[in-house]
Amino acid sequence: MVATDGLPGDVARVLDDFVTAAREAFGDQLEAVVLYGSAAEGALRATSDVNVIVVLRAFEKARADRLREAVAVAHAAVQLTAMFLLVDEIGAAGEAFAQKFDDVRRRRRVLWGADPFTALAPSRAALRSRVNQVLLNLTLRLRAAYVERSLREEQLVRVVAEAAAPLRAAAASLMELEGRVLVTPKAALHELAGPVLGAAAEGVLARVSEARETRSLPPDAAGETLLALIELARGLRARLSGLG
Repeated sequence: MVATDGLPGDVARVLDDFVTAAREAFGDQLEAVVLYGSAAEGALRATSDVNVIVVLRAFEKARADRLREAVAVAHAAVQLTAMFLLVDEIGAAGEAFAQKFDDVRRRRRVLWGADPFTALAPSRAALRSRVNQVLLNLTLRLRAAYVERSLREEQLVRVVAEAAAPLRAAAASLMELEGRVLVTPKAALHELAGPVLGAAAEGVLARVSEARETRSLPPDAAGETLLALIELARGLRARLSGLG
């Protein structure tokens, strides 16, 4: 299977070009290029970022400078965002950013090189701590956004759309911490939202998806949706704290 199979044609072409540019720029310092997140899962939307990790043996200015133009072109074309990670930093990054790298562990495609994440396993303590931090930070940001932007509906829609990714990743990690069968982050959030939001859960999550796909919501829906997401984040934190 080609690593870019199933991706939109423009995304596949940009990734192929980016990998070629990375190989030419870094040469023998390049260990791997890994696609992760929604693109790796085959759930890429028009508004989604394309996330890659460039794994290196060393990071040198002259070689990094050669890749600058390719990064700018790829970002403009498909919203590509690149992380540059050294091989000897993988373990530390997995602990420091446990939720992100837990997602990398679940959803990745190696575009070039040997898979550097086969042994990746963030500790349970690090994952719990990071999920809690992400959810608390999201709660605080959503409250601030509501107060600052609630008179500008179109701005709240963007906040709602951007809340989807951290909530979904947190739900997937929470299910993993509970020892449950792993599902996609979107499915995990749908499963865990019910006990928090009750009958309103499906409607709230439908509006989140609509905001992500169209960058618009019906009049007056964005504010109520954002407030519901605050309660959802708090509910997930409460569930996390209940793990002991």
